[in-house]
Amino acid sequence: MQIAADSRSVPLRRRLLPRLARAFFIPLSVLACCFALHSQPQPASAQAEPAKHLLIYAIDVEGGQSTLLVSPSGASLLVDTGWPTADGRDAARIQQAMRDAGITRLDHVLITHFHHDHVGGVPELVKRVPIGEFLDHGSNREDSDITRADYAAYLKAIQGKPRRIVHPGDTISIPGLDTIVLTADGEHIASVPGIQPTPNPYCATEPKWDLDETENPRSAGILVTFGSFRFLDLGDLTKAKEIPLVCPNNLIGTVDLYLVNHHGFNLSNSRAFVDAIHPRVAIMDNGAHKAGSPEAWQTVHESPLLEDLWQLHTAEDSDAAHNSSAALIANPAGAKQDGAYLKVVVSPDGSFTVTNSRTGQTKDYPRK
Repeated sequence: MQIAADSRSVPLRRRLLPRLARAFFIPLSVLACCFALHSQPQPASAQAEPAKHLLIYAIDVEGGQSTLLVSPSGASLLVDTGWPTADGRDAARIQQAMRDAGITRLDHVLITHFHHDHVGGVPELVKRVPIGEFLDHGSNREDSDITRADYAAYLKAIQGKPRRIVHPGDTISIPGLDTIVLTADGEHIASVPGIQPTPNPYCATEPKWDLDETENPRSAGILVTFGSFRFLDLGDLTKAKEIPLVCPNNLIGTVDLYLVNHHGFNLSNSRAFVDAIHPRVAIMDNGAHKAGSPEAWQTVHESPLLEDLWQLHTAEDSDAAHNSSAALIANPAGAKQDGAYLKVVVSPDGSFTVTNSRTGQTKDYPRK
């Protein structure tokens, strides 16, 4: 069927419909109606993209810390960088998590404190990954040669890059998340916006703990909120600095996900603290032969309302009674290789999942 040249200015539908109607003996009104319905834009609900999520990766750095958060907007925060190794092992494992999350740069890197297993990976990481800014609690406070050396190596590695010293009450700008600093340089926040401090009944039986003189109690710790979901990461904060956050009043409230303080050492994780925050799920970033103390494991495991305690490694210096089931351990004893991570995917409604990258198995935690 040819169309006269002078008819090209007429809309195609108006030119074709009469001829189609005659050819197939279809009333023009019916054909026009069908054509109009077919050409209507689809409802917004049919075109909507799947809801975006908050991603949290507990990266295996063999008993150190490295935790990656990627917001629904794609903005990122890395908390700590693991150890220094000749082969760049921990930087490579951070990059593996970044690839899974679909990012190529880190907007923020928070160094909780200046111990080897938290800050040691910075020099290698800055060679591999673009980083927007570094955050930390300020100067090293520990009188030890190794920590002074680690702090000096950190300052050298980040020279010329943006650095911000954080204080309790400061926020970290991550679109889609509310991220507030709770502790830094031995101080703690006076109140958390939106949280009404409540008396903590667990304080009455909590012993008085001595303050250690290391960098641990100086840890910069954060509370991250995504909708109704709340994630707590306080680095290696020890008992003497945990208690003021929850005694005599609980300043934090309850959390959905708790990165177990200090890799599960018994120098941290006081009962009054853990029971007050009522974590629904906990992740212990222990190593095969580092932390995962039976006492700390038991305290977290017995916390009221806890559903699961996940571990990055089997605590091989502990016993079976103080280790989670193999399904909840990313790198069990006897595994052919380490490096498996735990991935948390949080939905806007507050429900979340935890996936063991070693097995690919995922456990759901519905909205409550």
